Amino acid sequence: MITLDEVDHRLIRSLARDATQSAGALGRHLRLSQPATWRRIKRLEEAGILRGKRVRLNREALGFGVTVFLGVKLATKGRVSLEDFERAVSAIPEVQTVEHVLGLYDYRLRVVARDLADFERVLRRRIMTLPGAGAVEANVLLSEERLTGPLGL
Repeated sequence: MITLDEVDHRLIRSLARDATQSAGALGRHLRLSQPATWRRIKRLEEAGILRGKRVRLNREALGFGVTVFLGVKLATKGRVSLEDFERAVSAIPEVQTVEHVLGLYDYRLRVVARDLADFERVLRRRIMTLPGAGAVEANVLLSEERLTGPLGL
């Protein structure tokens, strides 16, 4: 584990807001040289703190107007391996995230669909037919707000 100073925290916050910024632009913002900024970024990557860059897609502009969080309880624990379920559910393109959780449900899925009828089709034909799929609970996303900064930095 590495020790992070205030400049590292500011760098992480800047990258969390916009990971496309160049080391030069970040350096100007942080009052560092481009090489010093680049070295800090590399150090954070090597320590596993920065794990790649992502593009945030506008799902609605791509025709996916509905996001549903789905709690899935496996019907027959022990009969179907968790790996088999995870592999099968991860192959469904509409499933954006698969989280193995502790609680009432075994898995939490983030599913996107064009509309509610499309979600129903995905649920009935793809998710409910998975090996071991049992009880499900759906929560439709109404709105989403991004918290400022990663981990409150």
